[in-house]
Amino acid sequence: MAARITLNINSAGEFELWLNPEGRDLLVKKLLALSETNEHFHLMPSEVPSDVEVSTRRYRPNDRLLEYGKVLFRLDEWDAQHFPHVLE
Repeated sequence: MAARITLNINSAGEFELWLNPEGRDLLVKKLLALSETNEHFHLMPSEVPSDVEVSTRRYRPNDRLLEYGKVLFRLDEWDAQHFPHVLE
């Protein structure tokens, strides 16, 4: 099967990440590849070339899909310099 990753906000306002086994493996691979020199990747639907494709099909009619996103790798020293408030 192809990787399937669905991101949404449910009716209670909670974030949900839905994955099939291939989607899980792809997401874990991308997360483990993050480093000081490879500090982010994009999540987007198939219509837009991206690092990780996300589904545009809802699991439930009232889900609000999140079709675009970015995963950012942050070292504490970077945040200490640029965003120190997140370390407090």
